[in-house]
Amino acid sequence: MNQHLKQLIDLSKVDKEIDAFEPQIDEANYKYEAALAKKESIDSDIDNLSKEIKEEEVKKHKNELHLAELSHKLEDNSRKSSEIKTEREMKSLQLEEEIAKEQVTFANEEIHRLEKIIAAKKDQIEAAKISLQEIDSNLEAVKAEVDAKLEIINKERQEVFVVKERLLGTMNQKGLAFYQKIRRWAKNSTVVPVEDQACMGCHMIINDKIYADVIKAEEITTCPHCGRILYMEAVEE
Repeated sequence: MNQHLKQLIDLSKVDKEIDAFEPQIDEANYKYEAALAKKESIDSDIDNLSKEIKEEEVKKHKNELHLAELSHKLEDNSRKSSEIKTEREMKSLQLEEEIAKEQVTFANEEIHRLEKIIAAKKDQIEAAKISLQEIDSNLEAVKAEVDAKLEIINKERQEVFVVKERLLGTMNQKGLAFYQKIRRWAKNSTVVPVEDQACMGCHMIINDKIYADVIKAEEITTCPHCGRILYMEAVEE
């Protein structure tokens, strides 16, 4: 086999090993990131509930002020009743009192409703704080576990990087530049085997001449359809 082709095949395998570490790193980080995301979500929920409580308290305060005004109005009407001189004035005052009493009833009911909402939201905040404490207590342990996994992964990855550096030091720079140009778009399918006379990158059939060149492996051969570097895998006896 052409030495340069062998080097490109080896390099492609090393690059695949290096890229394979990324999902391992993502998986290791996921547990800690998930815990952080849950913590942030609970913090956000507490913040939103606190804002909602303030809004409900403002509504309750407005109703309390209105209730105080109505009570004052009823007291004032009670004093006016002794000064009434005509039946018309009496009916008008009675109507005012009925409307005021209805408003008092509504205000009291609204205050009671708002108090229940506020109490429920405060209970939600307390429950959320308990969950938050549990997450905070476990977060440090999760971080330590993730860091330990990442240390192992990074050590293994560094070993593969060393192998790659050694390989790059022996390679023809022109061939390396050609490989890197294809890898920009082909990624880990830059160098692919031929099976059943088909490129395993694009799965298209190659013609007999190119197939023969791939079998000989005297030169670097590319797929006429997709441009990937082709090779034949050694047959084990």
